Amino acid sequence: MSLIQIKGLKKSFQGTEVIKGIDFTLEKGKCIALLGPNGAGKTTTLRMLSGLMNPTSGRIIFTDAKKGEDIRELIGYLPQFPVFYEWMSGIEFLTYVGSLAGLTRKEAKERSLELLQLVGILEAKNRKVGKFSGGMKQRLGIAQALIHRPQLIMLDEPVSSLDPFGRREVLDLLEGLKKETTILFSTHILSDAEEVCDEILFLHNGEIVESGTLTDLRERHQQAKIDLYFRGKSDDYISFLSSHVLTHSLRNEGNRISIFVKDIAAARQSFLMWISEQNLPLEKFEISSMTLEDVFMKVVGK
Repeated sequence: MSLIQIKGLKKSFQGTEVIKGIDFTLEKGKCIALLGPNGAGKTTTLRMLSGLMNPTSGRIIFTDAKKGEDIRELIGYLPQFPVFYEWMSGIEFLTYVGSLAGLTRKEAKERSLELLQLVGILEAKNRKVGKFSGGMKQRLGIAQALIHRPQLIMLDEPVSSLDPFGRREVLDLLEGLKKETTILFSTHILSDAEEVCDEILFLHNGEIVESGTLTDLRERHQQAKIDLYFRGKSDDYISFLSSHVLTHSLRNEGNRISIFVKDIAAARQSFLMWISEQNLPLEKFEISSMTLEDVFMKVVGK
């Protein structure tokens, strides 16, 4: 069942259209990733959906919203760089946010304790926020976005500034939160979306260029792929591989060349024979399935 429908959403700044008439639907109880490189329009899209920015044109329709209702009451939002009162403790900050959301002090305190437990930092409830780690602050930020029991929680690049430990904490939390509410989060880190999301929206140059579940996307764009790992830079081998009759396309990344081929068996035999004849410093030859990054690069034509 749909939670929110976005129809023809556009946004222009000083005559430049940065969001170009996007359409999509968010289903209840799903975790959806808004994927795209920096500058694609992810933050602008989330700010329009959250009511922090007015669209130039288009419609945002909440299925359960009453006519004239402020949809911000139905949304929880965590910006990319949240700001906290660092002299407050975790419980003090959440209780304060709860009171701003219209809860009584008793309700705010009870809800704060519930959320601190949910996000896994209850033991730090009396610690000053300024003493929290980056991952703990993101968990606290997610808790404040949930304080008023929204139908949709939106997170803007929730792990991009975290170290590996903080990133793992937040990704694990998002996996658990899928049982509690609908989640829409933006990211340019494709592996994060691949790990926790049910559905994916690809945003590129202000347009939705592809969408669907990871399974659907792979089925629509699947191609046989061979990864060649060389000792040292692989630039010297690009000319032969890119012009090979069995090569559909390829991508060169440091010591790895990913080759999308038309016939996996024939390509394997031909490439291995060439590598052996040339005595090339091959470290690993791998046949693999397309990753979400491979799909994205294909749909945006790179």
